[in-house]
Amino acid sequence: MAIVKELLGRMGGTIQIVSVENQGTTIHVVIPFEIAEEPAVVQEMSELPKENLSGCRILLAEDNELNREIAAFLLKDEGISVTEAEDGQQALELFKEKPAGTFDVILMDLMMPVMDGYTATRKIRELERSDAKTVPIIAMTANAFQEDAEKCIAVGMNAHLAKPLDIEKMKKTIKSICS
Repeated sequence: MAIVKELLGRMGGTIQIVSVENQGTTIHVVIPFEIAEEPAVVQEMSELPKENLSGCRILLAEDNELNREIAAFLLKDEGISVTEAEDGQQALELFKEKPAGTFDVILMDLMMPVMDGYTATRKIRELERSDAKTVPIIAMTANAFQEDAEKCIAVGMNAHLAKPLDIEKMKKTIKSICS
């Protein structure tokens, strides 16, 4: 709350909190804004070019539940079919149990419990099935340095996306790899 109060103070705003035990809390925030002289020209969302990923099938391996839910929601909003895994071991098992060609792309977090993304990728690439060597695997990680991207490619991944994920960059990466 101290941080919120400080930020509001910098913007010339105020915050009031009224709390009644066993009834709840009401928070009232006021942030003054100036009204623009001329409305800004805003491009309609429907006019923006859209990557068509509808029908794409993705295996999403992410241990953080909130990150997984957000990524899955954003992907499903694009018409993508998403199968979720909580760690690398679960991703490996899901990949093995589904028929070849089930997934068009694997989005793989790198730092996960049970089995990390590097190990899961190596084990997928070692499988004796037709799509194990060719299914695109995209790393998702907070490690955004060049050497991190190079390590991902060295273990058999096709691309590297830094967190927090930029949904437009993720869609373009998926589209370029799936094309």
